[in-house]
Amino acid sequence: MQDAQKLMENKKIIAIIPARGGSRGIPKKNIKEIAGKPLIAWTIIPALKSKYLDRVIVSTDDKEIANISRERGVEVIERPRELAGDKSEIIELIPPLLEVLKRENYIPDVIVILQPTSPLRLACHIDESIEIFFKGKHDSLISVCPSHVFIYRTEENKAFPVNCDFKKRQRRQDIKPAYRENGAIYILERENLMKEKTIPNGEVGLYIMPEENSFEIDEEFDLWICEKIIEKNNYFNN
Repeated sequence: MQDAQKLMENKKIIAIIPARGGSRGIPKKNIKEIAGKPLIAWTIIPALKSKYLDRVIVSTDDKEIANISRERGVEVIERPRELAGDKSEIIELIPPLLEVLKRENYIPDVIVILQPTSPLRLACHIDESIEIFFKGKHDSLISVCPSHVFIYRTEENKAFPVNCDFKKRQRRQDIKPAYRENGAIYILERENLMKEKTIPNGEVGLYIMPEENSFEIDEEFDLWICEKIIEKNNYFNN
């Protein structure tokens, strides 16, 4: 922990919350109410509680999202309309956003991307992942959660096991440890990101989050599940 803090000295660390106004699966997803707050608020709140983030910026093309974000106390930088379509990638919005910051004579060293579709991520997860990023001296880091599922691929209507052997059936707990990307946290060293133009890139570190904090909102049912978890675990005070 102390080593990580030393490595962070004089480093500018920003969080970017990418929040498009449109969404195919759930209309106006990022402002859908969940446990009494807009979905995006469940990402803004822990970001503002982080002890390592210098600035928290919402990138959006939507006025309603922008207003909610400002009311919650974060900065908003307008996302160009041409970068807010269904096929737009997060990597595309970073260069124009950095240009805006450059005009303020502010150049971040590290970028933390927090997707609003992961409402169960807490401030402690953000801070712990930043510590691991610096201690490991990684180029980038992604959050993951343990996966104990049997995975198959298909070819010409035939199934082939990827991580298991059906001839010698294993117990779930005996499967070789694997992790799935949970979409909650991405940490990127700015210079390497601009050079490689991929997320993640270079030497990638992992931050392992509990499965119960790793839900992603893709469908209406996911909103209901996350709301119940928030209420049960008293996220209001975490």
